[in-house]
Amino acid sequence: MMLEHLQVFLRIVECGGLAAAGRELGLSPATVSERLAALERHFGARLLHRTTRAISLTEEGRDLVEGGRRLLAEAEELETRIRLGVERLAGPIRLSAPLDLGRQRLSRLLDEVMDAHPEISVELTLSDGYVDLAAQGIDLAVRLGTLTDSSLKARRLADNARILCAAPDYLARHGVPGHPEALRHHDCLCMRFGDAIEASWPFVIDGRTRHLAVRGRRIANDGGLVRDWAVRGLGIARKSEWDIADDLAAGRLVPLLREYESAPGALQVVYPSGRTPSRRVRYVLDTLVKTFGGQPTPAALASRGG
Repeated sequence: MMLEHLQVFLRIVECGGLAAAGRELGLSPATVSERLAALERHFGARLLHRTTRAISLTEEGRDLVEGGRRLLAEAEELETRIRLGVERLAGPIRLSAPLDLGRQRLSRLLDEVMDAHPEISVELTLSDGYVDLAAQGIDLAVRLGTLTDSSLKARRLADNARILCAAPDYLARHGVPGHPEALRHHDCLCMRFGDAIEASWPFVIDGRTRHLAVRGRRIANDGGLVRDWAVRGLGIARKSEWDIADDLAAGRLVPLLREYESAPGALQVVYPSGRTPSRRVRYVLDTLVKTFGGQPTPAALASRGG
């Protein structure tokens, strides 16, 4: 019964209110309130601050959110093992990934996982912004760049070069920049990450990394839109090699200033450090490592002409 109350509590937090949680669960507001009260009596602590307009977590409530998700995942894993046997993989997996990478590569890989294991279901959240794994109950997140959150564990998948690129049409109209300093005369397509605009691009010049300010008339928080702008000939973009590999191969985009390119970053998968991954999550994690680690990066293919 406490597990059922815990599920209701977590749904209240995710939905932002008792009434919304009740609608999702098919329960009346009174029933939701009763189950929350029963959980608070069980722990002897208030879990939520409630006003007529909003709810917020108490310190005890925040602890229960993190521990409760882990407890429910372990309980679900135990039930799955008992009901279906240890050789079958079943249950939901929640993943997060950048927009372009998720659409172009991760979604196809997850289709293969679900084809091989029909009892697995997937919820894929695509965002180029920061995603809080603990707050949103995410099992795995594929990310571009260096891990900065010490509450997460990470496994490296592959290198990730950031490549300057533009459409042949744009270069025919505006010329090909021969040096990073020439970018000041070009329309650059910039990404917004939260409150920050990525308008300072790194280059290795005379053996040293320098960040040069760029500018342009188009800024977006959607990497797919920035890629689309570049393909349409609207400016120069700085994109992950994994996002534009097909465009480079097809000639829709042309790489620029490769000799000044900074060292590649990392493509990696991260997951909460305080949670023991279920068998299905470990399976997907290992599949990601095997798939990305077992193939050349797009930049390596391009350098071989393949």
